[in-house]
Amino acid sequence: MDNRSTTDHSEIRRWAEENGGKPARVVGCEAALRIDFPGEPDGEDLESISWEEFFDTFEQERMVFLYREQRWVS
Repeated sequence: MDNRSTTDHSEIRRWAEENGGKPARVVGCEAALRIDFPGEPDGEDLESISWEEFFDTFEQERMVFLYREQRWVS
């Protein structure tokens, strides 16, 4: 599986939603964005945020989204 990167909001949202993910950030760290996959332990305390909040921070921090087209599941 190849790693991919994008800054395209619709591609990020499509990938997340197709894989059951929702936008989130690490509690106490405004700029630490994550895609939360409910039911999977990730070792971090996450808080759900809106897609608008996610992409506002994404743009403000000039981030790039890294992902694999097929999400690896154990």
